[in-house]
Amino acid sequence: MTIERELPDTERAPPELANLRIVPRNGRYRWIPIAIVIVLALMLLDGVVFNPRFEWGVVGSYLFTPTILQGLATTVWLTALCMSLGVLLGIVIAVMRMSPSRIVSGFARLYIWFFRGTPILVQLIFWYNLAALFPNLGLGIPFGPTLIEFRTNDIITPLAAAILGLALNEGAYMAEIVRAGISSVDEGQDEAARALGMPRLKSMRRIVLPQAMRFIIPPTGNETIGMLKMTSLVSVIALSDLLYSAQAIYSRTFETIPLLLVCCCWYLVLTSLLSVVQARIEAYYGRGATPVGTNQGDRT
Repeated sequence: MTIERELPDTERAPPELANLRIVPRNGRYRWIPIAIVIVLALMLLDGVVFNPRFEWGVVGSYLFTPTILQGLATTVWLTALCMSLGVLLGIVIAVMRMSPSRIVSGFARLYIWFFRGTPILVQLIFWYNLAALFPNLGLGIPFGPTLIEFRTNDIITPLAAAILGLALNEGAYMAEIVRAGISSVDEGQDEAARALGMPRLKSMRRIVLPQAMRFIIPPTGNETIGMLKMTSLVSVIALSDLLYSAQAIYSRTFETIPLLLVCCCWYLVLTSLLSVVQARIEAYYGRGATPVGTNQGDRT
């Protein structure tokens, strides 16, 4: 049995459109962009893959050399460490940025302004040369005696300079990402938790942040991929990452292009893996989310 229903007025076509005839889409010229893409792909294949000057055999011979693998390991753990520190610092700065205290909020604004406004390469070189400004670092009473003192060059090694530069810079960007995620959660959630006697910090940790994660994860994944590639800048301060290891080899063999291609191959592999992980995490935190513009009451 077929049940027919009369369409409501809102679903009726306007009178001027009732007599219009549906014309199939003209696909006569649809093959033109496809042909252009195929031709460009074949040109790229011929110019890159079959070009002997790229020396793909040399590239393959260096992919798994110990020097390259050691640099790769440094790049991976440096990315993980600096990104973790950047996320933690970003959460702290974001909470400070939203503080009702003008002093605390002003300090967070100043931090974000400075580290977002100066190039990361300049920051790395600055931390690496910190001893030129402060030959010694110490702890003590302000305007009083110094209790503990160390030589700056003993503390600010290339590794320490890289961690400081990358983590502090990332913290500024993550602070804005976390702040935007927290702002996306309805204020009534926090007010309800506070009305139940929950402290502000616990409310932020148990109520607000879990809901903000679906807005924080996508840009954080992009920042992680950016951090992976940004670690290549530490080669200017003589830290043996992937790029510096490749530079150390081609400075002796003069095989510059093949070694740079080795770096590109590994960066592409790591970026692809991070993209897969990011997609899975986004799917996990996106469970139960209703897309904008959908009506949960409509069923087909």
